[in-house]
Amino acid sequence: MQFYFFALYFFVYGFLGWCTEVGYAATQQGRFVNRGFLNGPICPVYGIGVGVVVQFLTPVEDHLLLLYLSSTILVTLIEGFTGYLMDKIFHHKWWDYSNRPLNIGGYVCLSFSLVWGVACVMIVKLIHPVIHKGLSFIPVTVGMILIIILGIGLFADLYVTASGILKMNRRLEAMEKIAAELRELSDKVGENIYENVMDTMEFKEERKEQLDSVAEELREGIRERMEEQKARMEEQKARMEEIKAHMEELRVRYEEMAENRTRVGERLVKAFPGMESRLHKEILEELKERVKNARK
Repeated sequence: MQFYFFALYFFVYGFLGWCTEVGYAATQQGRFVNRGFLNGPICPVYGIGVGVVVQFLTPVEDHLLLLYLSSTILVTLIEGFTGYLMDKIFHHKWWDYSNRPLNIGGYVCLSFSLVWGVACVMIVKLIHPVIHKGLSFIPVTVGMILIIILGIGLFADLYVTASGILKMNRRLEAMEKIAAELRELSDKVGENIYENVMDTMEFKEERKEQLDSVAEELREGIRERMEEQKARMEEQKARMEEIKAHMEELRVRYEEMAENRTRVGERLVKAFPGMESRLHKEILEELKERVKNARK
């Protein structure tokens, strides 16, 4: 029966955690934002964190200090491990406490841990008894059916979300490569312009010196040099046109990728405004800005 009730606690507190996050986002942004990692109305980290606390710490609920310290430590460990694991799997940092004092890797910080401890004490002392009593009225058979249905939905949601994140990562990688190629081509254009200018200046200076010598045989050499210079400039001009055409093609592809965002990716960008990509930080920041401007 312990697993049975823990599974029910997971879904109940995961849903309540999602409601809390949505309510907090609404007060901050003045609109509805699905603040969950998954598409559905559940935050698994709340379900696991609070579920573990109420499952294992209810026996010490009469020892207030022990309950508070144990809750703070447990929730901090779960939050830190979850953040670290998601970072390593998806190469994104979903929340960041780096600007807060006494943080560990940006995954956890003392101020939030202390708040989680207080919240867990209130849940264990006030909220959980009511929820447990309500869940006890559900027939076990019905409860098991609910757990199976909700579990299937959860894993399906997890699959869709993970696939969407991996697809977004591939898009970010492709955009990063295009941006790098554009920078490289831009440098080549600048170098060609510089070389043409310098060659023209050197040729003019050389021609002036040769004309000053008033040597007829040199005049013929100057004409030949002018023809060579003209031919080379025409060749460079053609090459520059090819480079510019390729750059325009790359810009179009880049814009298409930036605008054709996946639904999961766009939702996660809205849900986690502090999300940071380990591999494609600048590109992700640009996408976040585009999503923000699109809402205006």
